Amino acid sequence: MTVRMPAEERRALILQAATRAFAEGGYSGTSTDTVAKEAGVSQPYVVRMFGTKLDLFLAVFGNACDRIEAAFRAVLDAGPFDPDSEVDKERMGHAYTELLADSDFLHVLMHGFTASSVPEIGAVARAGMGRIFDTLLATGWGEEKVRDFVAYGMLLNVLLAIDAFEGASGPLARLVQACVPHADGDAAAIRDSGRSHE
Repeated sequence: MTVRMPAEERRALILQAATRAFAEGGYSGTSTDTVAKEAGVSQPYVVRMFGTKLDLFLAVFGNACDRIEAAFRAVLDAGPFDPDSEVDKERMGHAYTELLADSDFLHVLMHGFTASSVPEIGAVARAGMGRIFDTLLATGWGEEKVRDFVAYGMLLNVLLAIDAFEGASGPLARLVQACVPHADGDAAAIRDSGRSHE
């Protein structure tokens, strides 16, 4: 006898499958059929639950932006945050680098930003970035310090997305070393170091 999975659980499983599929193929290169195969359900079921491919991508990309905001908010909610403390700055940096350990999250985020010429995706990207900026301002950091923190995070995104930590040499290796001095060519060290831009 089979037990029916609650709708919310099925929705969550499809979102996980969609995240994997969009991470690999991007918005343009992924169909609802690809997502359905990844989830082990029918394509009409995916459409019935989420609507169009755009609606599904917006849910996945919006979730990625929400995860960043939630990670930063969790640091602030964990206790007092001293805007002049390097330890607290590293706590905030570690919250972000932990997210980057999830390569599907990273690639969905990058695909979302690059697909922002699609008006609806661009709107989610702008709203998400605005909320993240606003959350970081709650640290007590000034706007320039928040800007630098976000810019450093975006540079890490790019370096990870291009596999710069896997056998980089020459100028690229020096850039990697400048960003994460203790990485020693290991992408996992970004997460483990918990370092933020100084």
